Amino acid sequence: MTDDLAQKAVNATFSAVQAYCKFLSANDTGETGGHQSGILIGNAAKTMMFSDEEIRAERIPKKSVRIKWQDDFFTEGCFTWYESKTEFRLTKFGRGFPFLIPEYTGALFILTKMSPLEYEGFFLNTEEEINQYLETFGLTPLETNRLIETDYLNPINSEKQAMNEFIDSLSGEFPTSEEMSSAARQIYYRSKLYNMARKQSKEKQNPDKLLIEWTDEEFRLFRAIEQAQYGGLVSKGFSSVDKFIELANTVLNRRKSRAGKSLEHHLAAIFDENAIQYTAQGITEGKKKPDFIFPSVDAYHDTLFSVEKLCTLAAKTTCKDRWRQVITEADRLRDRNKYLCTLQQGISATQLDEMQSEKVVLVVPKPYISTYPKEYQKGIWTVADFVAYVKNIEA
Repeated sequence: MTDDLAQKAVNATFSAVQAYCKFLSANDTGETGGHQSGILIGNAAKTMMFSDEEIRAERIPKKSVRIKWQDDFFTEGCFTWYESKTEFRLTKFGRGFPFLIPEYTGALFILTKMSPLEYEGFFLNTEEEINQYLETFGLTPLETNRLIETDYLNPINSEKQAMNEFIDSLSGEFPTSEEMSSAARQIYYRSKLYNMARKQSKEKQNPDKLLIEWTDEEFRLFRAIEQAQYGGLVSKGFSSVDKFIELANTVLNRRKSRAGKSLEHHLAAIFDENAIQYTAQGITEGKKKPDFIFPSVDAYHDTLFSVEKLCTLAAKTTCKDRWRQVITEADRLRDRNKYLCTLQQGISATQLDEMQSEKVVLVVPKPYISTYPKEYQKGIWTVADFVAYVKNIEA
């Protein structure tokens, strides 16, 4: 069962001293044809691998460890710190290691530290597995390449006051996904760090940055609301296992429902800021319902309205498996490009070839395009590219 592997990764993360996850890039899997050695590990995971003393002791510190993969087999591993490149790598997997191959580009890699020299590693390569893992910890694809928080953390930065004000206004009720996304954007604009450099003209010119930072802000707000709602109950303990399971299911189900709508709400806000006309969740044919239709669903159903002035956009936080759903969402545009905005970091060349053959154009925040195979990067649009395209056809 695919969810068994994801659950094992979840269990290992909860049991670990520290845990880290990232999406495998084309360089990690060798899909670019380069000579990168092993898996690049983000600097955020430094404390999982070396102490400061170990790094200072050698010019190129190395540490041999034992890693259990997929809860199934063991290999040696070697952590290396390259000061000249300011990067960490995990290498020495042994011959025939089955996961660093092109088919695993875009897979979610999880590394957990169980003891100073004992680790567990997992590669989740289906959308079901990836979503199950990310949803358990309330993460979006943007919130990877970092250590994983398994405990509730109170916000301690300049957002705290704004978050507390919003939480106090809820009167014990959990906000809707739309209310949550809207509040996250307002808190983002109020934060001291952002206000120091905020200029309205630049906001509109950098939708890629906004999408990433709004999504990240919403995650922090969501965790703060969870702490306010459930922190007291957790600290008091439970009278029975059934009570614990009941609360756990409530929390996990809400985490699952949050991620899917968040991307749609933030994209809608970007379109509003750029004065773009659109219909969200408009019905095309039968029960087909693209996430966005430009300029409107009425224009789509007007047979005299030129198809060259029509466009649809699907929004999916991850799309390794579900991208095919967008192909048939609008019959009038069957022979034209279909646009799909995703926060997925990295997709294999095989799937990208399939997307191209079906005229599916990926729209990805600019900083994440580098995680895709190099030969496909020019064909991937940034959010700014898509905004400019729609503004042009609506002009």
